[in-house]
Amino acid sequence: MIDIRIKKELLGALGKMDLELNLEIKKRSFTALYGESGSGKTTLLRILAGLEKAEGIIRVNDELWLDGNYELPTQKRKIGFVFQEYALFENMCVEQNLLFVKKDRELADRLLGLTGLSELKKRHPNSLSGGQKQRVALCRAFMNEPSLLLMDEPLSALDPKMRSKLQEDIKTLHKHFETTTIMVSHDPSEIYQLADQVIVLEQGKIRSQTTAKELFLKTKGSQKFALMGELLELIAADVVCIAIVSIGQQIVEVVIDRKEAEGFTVGDRVQVSTKAFAPTLSKI
Repeated sequence: MIDIRIKKELLGALGKMDLELNLEIKKRSFTALYGESGSGKTTLLRILAGLEKAEGIIRVNDELWLDGNYELPTQKRKIGFVFQEYALFENMCVEQNLLFVKKDRELADRLLGLTGLSELKKRHPNSLSGGQKQRVALCRAFMNEPSLLLMDEPLSALDPKMRSKLQEDIKTLHKHFETTTIMVSHDPSEIYQLADQVIVLEQGKIRSQTTAKELFLKTKGSQKFALMGELLELIAADVVCIAIVSIGQQIVEVVIDRKEAEGFTVGDRVQVSTKAFAPTLSKI
């Protein structure tokens, strides 16, 4: 069990705010942190890793990491950290990158086998693809067999096919090592695939603590689907308007009434939903 009761003043998108959290995370669970940029997600990871200071208490599996003036040094916290950047040693081959963390060749071979990298262990990072580099970074994070794995948008730079592959690798390692995992992500599909629970942060506070299914599969009335996106353009066409909306990797057109269009501004976050196969647009 991870017990987190912390407070820290941050400078967010809307000015100063307090990151103030009181939560418990179950051992061996997979938790996703979700919310707008600047809501405190990455800062929480950095506080857990001991890379930033905060007031309060952090207790991980009955071991005290933070309590008042006491702070367990980062190197003594049994954590693995996977960043967006791969941060590999370019002058070392894949195997050497892992063994730099811990001189355990058997564990390194096991990790490379689990992620399909065994044939690449003598290669250097500059000869690897982005997905292969991130798999190496993931393996390196497990070399200390961490009790807590922290991941900050680890798959955001990868294409959809590679993201899917890496999601499977993450699930495999999470289960194999029985690690408690906390991941920052803005990708609903990624969270849905991986997380047991989702903690939604808003301006440094917990807005909700739920499951991915409860968070993302909400519909109202007779709606068949509801997708979030950004309004890119409004085009007048006879008696109607065409709303151009970006949803994930796709751009779609939605026909709306001219009067209805007056309530929208380019750049709005919107929700595209449908009732009986007729799409409607609403602000969120």
